[in-house]
Amino acid sequence: MSTLRRQFLQHLAQTSDIPMLLQIESAKGSFLYDSDGKQYLDLIAGISVSVLGHGHPDVVAAVKAQADRYLHTLVYGEYVLSPQVELASLLASLLPSSLDSVYFTNSGSEATEGAMKLAKRFTGRAEIIACREAYHGSTQGAASLMWPTTFTQAYHPLLPGIRHISFNKEEDLERITPATACVVVETVQAEAGVRLPQNAYLEKLRKRCTEVGALLVFDEIQAGYGRTGSLWAFEQYGVVPDVLLLAKGMGGGMPIGAFVASREVMQVLGHEPPLGHITTFGGHPVSCAAALATLRFLSENRVWEQVREKAALFRQLLVHPAIREVRNAGLLMAVELGEFDFLRKVILKCVEHGVITDWFLFNDQSLRIAPPLTISEGEIKMACTVIVEAIESVLGSHRP
Repeated sequence: MSTLRRQFLQHLAQTSDIPMLLQIESAKGSFLYDSDGKQYLDLIAGISVSVLGHGHPDVVAAVKAQADRYLHTLVYGEYVLSPQVELASLLASLLPSSLDSVYFTNSGSEATEGAMKLAKRFTGRAEIIACREAYHGSTQGAASLMWPTTFTQAYHPLLPGIRHISFNKEEDLERITPATACVVVETVQAEAGVRLPQNAYLEKLRKRCTEVGALLVFDEIQAGYGRTGSLWAFEQYGVVPDVLLLAKGMGGGMPIGAFVASREVMQVLGHEPPLGHITTFGGHPVSCAAALATLRFLSENRVWEQVREKAALFRQLLVHPAIREVRNAGLLMAVELGEFDFLRKVILKCVEHGVITDWFLFNDQSLRIAPPLTISEGEIKMACTVIVEAIESVLGSHRP
């Protein structure tokens, strides 16, 4: 084992006892390169982060230019910083008119935390409702929204006042009442293994929230930024949330998140008391510059218009008797294979042959595919060939 890997295991806090231990030296486009020069086609893009691929020239140039101007100046919301202002203005121009006020954070978890506080403050209510098998972050407030408690039980008690409903289960909507501050829901359930809304579910959810005065919060931390085939996933369902959560693909590889609402809703954080929500590094100028370059490239080139065609190619090529189902919302895809032991062996075989994939928090029976939106047709064909051959190889090793 290399010295760097030993130090990684000794001095970096570990999140599991089975880290991949790939020693990455560089990354470009759809590929990562390890310390031996081996290339890996990155089919998960850092978990839906690198929407324009690794090291996109526009993003890198923006980071370098801003680093030459200034880095941190003061806590968020005090100085007028052009990367923040330009990014917020561009976001507002690309969102419905009711989503015109942006609060920048460092991550998706922090965006969730901010939205939870915002909903409680605006409505004066304490109850928050989330969906089962949804993931909104790992900080204590965001983790309180998670059910089942597989990943949170060891840290209980978490926040009180959290209730859960099942995604797409219309009868559960009656649990949303005048006591509910907000309902936090993924526009497309990602960590459940890519589950799309059915039977006008989001429209019915919107109607119920409006009836009882609860804020509707859409989590597009994974589904936003073109991944599902439109800039924002909610555009495909004709439903506008009261609050929108963004992160992951937002920074093109740099850390940034945001919660977005109307000015009417957002202004409650600024008085009685003032400084109702504060952050030191949220909206860091370099991250905002990267996010601005990412959003400009996405919108000017309408990158999302290529997503459905690329997803269709994946579906066309991922054919094998062992594949039970392929579910997708654009280039957020789940390839269901069955038992975790089999799935993990397929994943390891893919990595061995230079393709990185993964599974989902609440679905360990499916391969995760969420590549850079800029992935080429040739790269898709390569990826699918490796996956299908990996499936066959693992099956072959179990045959008598």
